[in-house]
Amino acid sequence: MALTKEEKQEIRTEYGLSENDTGSTQVQVAMLTKRINQLVDHLKIHKHDYTSQRGLLKLVGQRRRMLAYLRRNEPDNYQELIQRLGLRR
Repeated sequence: MALTKEEKQEIRTEYGLSENDTGSTQVQVAMLTKRINQLVDHLKIHKHDYTSQRGLLKLVGQRRRMLAYLRRNEPDNYQELIQRLGLRR
């Protein structure tokens, strides 16, 4: 259930500093959020897929650490990103 090239490119252009920006925190958090949403949908159908559930928890933890980093170093970008992604309701 990895992201396709088209999905990755779309995320890069929407959240990146440039079109080929793959390393900025905003792009990485957006990609993780997309993968997390895909896994959540998968787990709604396959409730007993514990391997995917473990992978989901690892992705959520990784996104949480990246958001904490962004919040410490670039608070303005942090606020904008969580609003655009619909996090922290």
